[in-house]
Amino acid sequence: MRKGVLYNLSNLISNYKLDGYIIPKNDSFFTEQLKHDRLKLISNFSGSAGMAVVLKKKNYLFVDSRYTIQARLESGKNFKIIKIHEKLPKDKFKNVLLGYDPRLLTFSQLKYFFGNRVKLKAVKENLIDKIFKIKKKRDKPFFSIPNYATGKSHKKKISLISNYLKNKKADFLYVTAPENVAWLLNIRGSDIPYSPIPNSNLILSKEKKVYLITEKYKTSKLLLEKKLLPHQIIDKNKLESFIKSLNGKNMIVDDKTLSIYKENIITSKFSIINRNDPCYYYKSLKNPKEIKNMIDSHIKDGVALTKFIYWIKNSKDQKITELSAENKLEKFRKKNKNYLYPSFNTIAGTGPNGAIVHYRATKETNRIIKKNDIFLCDSGGQYKYGTTDVTRTLCLGVQTQKIKNIFTLVLKGHIAVATSDLKKNNTGKKLDIHARKFLKKYNLNYGHGTGHGVGYFLNVHEGPQSISKFNKIKLREGMILSNEPGFYKNGKFGIRIENLVYVKKKNKKLYFENLTLAPIDKALINYNLLNKKEKDYLLNYHLLIYSKLSKYLTSNEKRWLIKNL
Repeated sequence: MRKGVLYNLSNLISNYKLDGYIIPKNDSFFTEQLKHDRLKLISNFSGSAGMAVVLKKKNYLFVDSRYTIQARLESGKNFKIIKIHEKLPKDKFKNVLLGYDPRLLTFSQLKYFFGNRVKLKAVKENLIDKIFKIKKKRDKPFFSIPNYATGKSHKKKISLISNYLKNKKADFLYVTAPENVAWLLNIRGSDIPYSPIPNSNLILSKEKKVYLITEKYKTSKLLLEKKLLPHQIIDKNKLESFIKSLNGKNMIVDDKTLSIYKENIITSKFSIINRNDPCYYYKSLKNPKEIKNMIDSHIKDGVALTKFIYWIKNSKDQKITELSAENKLEKFRKKNKNYLYPSFNTIAGTGPNGAIVHYRATKETNRIIKKNDIFLCDSGGQYKYGTTDVTRTLCLGVQTQKIKNIFTLVLKGHIAVATSDLKKNNTGKKLDIHARKFLKKYNLNYGHGTGHGVGYFLNVHEGPQSISKFNKIKLREGMILSNEPGFYKNGKFGIRIENLVYVKKKNKKLYFENLTLAPIDKALINYNLLNKKEKDYLLNYHLLIYSKLSKYLTSNEKRWLIKNL
């Protein structure tokens, strides 16, 4: 099947007089989760980040270190897998003409990945779409989230951003990231899996005029409640004529999600004076109402997780598999009426599958969780109103001292982040060093960032803040991040411990407070490697779990949880 598809693409490449074709992961909205995944269709690669370059006779798939194992397994037969952190496309290709869809790439992406060494040509028709005739289903209309769930009205947010535009002496802001549209208007949608994202763009003027760019049928509820008026809805196919009808000289855009196609339309009429959408920053500062709802969602999620961990640790079933465990956890979550759906595709891997950082269990790869293996489960939920993401590494039997020692080193890094002085370690770059320092003493490390920003009833991955080697964004009150150091032994096992935390302020001091409430498996801990501060942290964390969750647990679950203290 894949070879036939690649043969068809090779013919199209020749017909368009190209040497090759670029297939990025994203769609025209640059969202992480997709309904129509062109990269997977052509390569079979299911990871959340990557880029393929298909030539007439050779195929290349560029992925980062999170996905190298997965890419080899899924795409290695037909594609040469290249680690993009070691070699960029511009280092690989010279004197070739590559075609691309200008709706799916930004100018900054082309410059970074291909530089000036590669000849590039925009192709109006997407060549993957010419091979796969996808019938697009009609999405559900956008909906507003109630004022009691937002903490700030959309009118106040519009005033905030319009004042920003005035200060920057900008006439308009073009919002191309759908999650920023969602935040600004306090709306959500059902356009992609796992996130309540309303696929749309928005233009805001310094005079507070708002124009939502989308299909009109998606706005029926917003029009009914008079959040928007008919003249404020702009058909996405009429973007060019609408842009040209606007009166003004300059515009602020989002460099990360403004496609080449849309930028060419804008620059035909406006000067771009800034490439940073301020919505990212303001959205990252969760207000007290959003934090309260996130706390409530994590209590609900913590009940499901704790019941799941109790079940898997005490079940007499000898044939629990990755998929059956994943389904059982979903059943526990569904027992809560406020649970909607997963916040991402669950990662449930045991033994060697756990070493694949973003593993997805299938019928072909599904393994029984054996007592001599460890089981990594990374999952999350979308609730009314909140987003969760948690990873626990569990064992069903006695583990080797080596496994315990590595797990404990990961745990020490996790605790170091959770208890860090945010006055001193006020950026993700500084925190990332603390997360890795215990592993590094033994020449061990992991190939992903230590933490990502998280949205409020939105994307499970959101910036601008993160805990990584490169992030210099200063942490502020209300920011939510994941804290997830790990270690992966290819072909053997994977370990990760992940909590969501938020930045809290008390007496002018900033510190992390845990959102996630789920026990850490004490059977995997070598307590001899922990100091008193770390042991106290663990005890207090599990006491917090008991105090928040015990009233929702059975007597057996409560007794078990007390033993886990």
